[in-house]
Amino acid sequence: MAAQLIDEDPERAHSHALAASRRAGRIAVVRETLAITAYGIGDFALALRELRTYRRISGKDDMIALIVDSERGVGRPDRALEEGRGVDRAALTPDVRVALAIAMSGARLDRGETELALGELEIPELDPDRAFEWSPALFSARAAVLEDLGRTDEAAFWHERAEVAASALGLDGQFDEIIVEDSLSEDHELEDDDFDGDELDDDGELDDAELDDAELDDDADPEDDLDELEDESEAEAADAESSETPAAPTDAQEDEETEA
Repeated sequence: MAAQLIDEDPERAHSHALAASRRAGRIAVVRETLAITAYGIGDFALALRELRTYRRISGKDDMIALIVDSERGVGRPDRALEEGRGVDRAALTPDVRVALAIAMSGARLDRGETELALGELEIPELDPDRAFEWSPALFSARAAVLEDLGRTDEAAFWHERAEVAASALGLDGQFDEIIVEDSLSEDHELEDDDFDGDELDDDGELDDAELDDAELDDDADPEDDLDELEDESEAEAADAESSETPAAPTDAQEDEETEA
């Protein structure tokens, strides 16, 4: 349900994700969904917490770009860059690698490092003559940084390549507004006193005790839910079987049949 609503009604999608996390908080995809919906409504602190929990449960780095962007969202571009540098990019799939490059470029822009922001986008997937699903976003991000550097002719070239790639992929118009922001949101920059060790430890992780005390019920066991469903299914099956079995004839009915 959350996945169906994420684009149309982010707040409602987030509510569904919260409800799911209370019932099955130890399932990786549930925490991943909650992180995505939290990011979608601009709750970057919650998104960070859930993304870290997802990574701990799943052992995967496929959401690293969202972690980097969420660090930017809470006003910590330095930590964002540390997170991005902490993964083996060669082990990432191309789409994740591209998303990470764009997020890292944004973190560089947050720090006023425009040339380095351009350098973050210099990855093997940056091929103007080939179009993949990630190409329009990557080309548009490069064009935006080039514009910031005043290199308008090069920027125009990459804007044109982004449009060509989108058209080739049947995505016309979907990437017109893709840019690398100077900051995700000034409204979500946190002062040091607003984001201290009471929420995250030095590594940006929540302590286990804090996770247990969080608003989400991590103790909900998905196996208990399955057992309940199985019991309900067995009961329904028994009811159905009893309703289909014909009733045994009474003694009076047997006598009547004998006399006949």
